[in-house]
Amino acid sequence: MFAEEIAKAAKQAAIEAGFDLAGIAPVRNEDMPELGAFIEWVDAGRAGEMKYLESRTESGQLRRASAAHAAPWVRSMIVCALNYSADTPYSVDANDPERGWISRYAWGTKDYHDALLPRLRQVEAAVRQVAAAQNTEIETRSYVDTGPILERVYAKYAGIGWIGKNTCIINQKMGSWLFLGVILTSLELPADTAAVDRCGSCTRCIDACPTHAIVSPGKLDARLCIAYLTIEKRGSVPEELRADMGHHIFGCDICQDVCPWNNKSGNAPPTSLPEFQPQERLFHPDLRWLGQMDEETYRKTFRGSPVKRAKYSGLKRNVAIAMGNSGNKSFAADLQKMATGEDTVVAEHAEWALSKLTDESR
Repeated sequence: MFAEEIAKAAKQAAIEAGFDLAGIAPVRNEDMPELGAFIEWVDAGRAGEMKYLESRTESGQLRRASAAHAAPWVRSMIVCALNYSADTPYSVDANDPERGWISRYAWGTKDYHDALLPRLRQVEAAVRQVAAAQNTEIETRSYVDTGPILERVYAKYAGIGWIGKNTCIINQKMGSWLFLGVILTSLELPADTAAVDRCGSCTRCIDACPTHAIVSPGKLDARLCIAYLTIEKRGSVPEELRADMGHHIFGCDICQDVCPWNNKSGNAPPTSLPEFQPQERLFHPDLRWLGQMDEETYRKTFRGSPVKRAKYSGLKRNVAIAMGNSGNKSFAADLQKMATGEDTVVAEHAEWALSKLTDESR
C-alpha cells in the first residue's frame, strides 16, 4: 500500500508540476530487449561521433545499457513527459527558398533541460515528503537527457508511449512531440503497463527520410540522420549527404511531421507553456540573417537555446548547405564571403553551395 501511495503521489505531483504524462517503469534489464539492441547499435558504429553514448564502466559495460550503472540502488523509475508541440506549419509544408529550418523543440525561449529539471525536482520533493511521512528512507535522482539513461526505453515500460519506427516515443493521444525526464528511486514501485505498439504497417517515417537514416523499423543510423549531421557532427559533412539535408540548419522534424499520430486535426495538441511558444526569429528563420551573423550576435541570439549545441561554426556550415540547396541565386554574394573567411570548414561548404547554385543555373 505504501508503494502504491508513493506512485500515486509521484503522478499527481507530475501533473501539478506541468507535465502532461507520468508513469512508473521497472528497471529489470532482462525484461527490456531494447537495452540489448542499444548495445548492438553502438557496437555497429551507428552512434557516429557521439562518443558519450559509448561511455563504459570500469568493467567495460556500456553505461546506458543499465540504469544500475548510474545508480546501483535504483529499483524503479518515474518517467515524466511534457508536450512541446506548437501550432505552426510543419517542415514538410515550408518551402520558402529564403529560409531555413530549426527543429521544433528549439523554437522556445528556454532550453528544455532548464524547463524540465525544476519540474522534476518538484516531483522528487513530493515523493520524498510522502516517504518521510512514513519514516521511510528513499534515494532519488533526476535526469533530463543528461545522465546515462535510455529515457525512451523506460518511457515505453512506464506506459508513456511506444517506440515508433522512427525511434521516437509516440503517445496515442499526444503524438511524439514530447520531452522526457526521469527520476530514479530506490523504492520498488508498482509499474505501469508497457505501451502497445500502434505503428502497424505504416512506413511513412521510413519513406520520408531524405537520407534513409531509418534503416529498418526502429533502427536509426545516426551517421545518416539530418539531426545528427546538423547538431552533433563536427567538421565536414559528407558531400553525398548535403543535398538531401535540404533547408535544415538545426535538427530535423521530417519523420515526426509525416507521422499520422502527429496529425494536427486530432493528436499533438499545441502546448500552452510560454517557454515553448515559437519565437518568430527561430521559426523558419531567414538564411541571409543567419549567414551574415557574427559570433557575438550568435551568442546573444542563442543564449540559453539548444541551438548553441551546434556551435557557431557548425551553424554557419549548415546555413551554407541550406543556401546551396535553396536554388536561390541571390545567396551567391553571401556564400562568396563565407568561402573566403578564416573558418576552413565553413569555407569548404560555402564553395560547395556556390558550385551547386552554379550547376543548377545551367
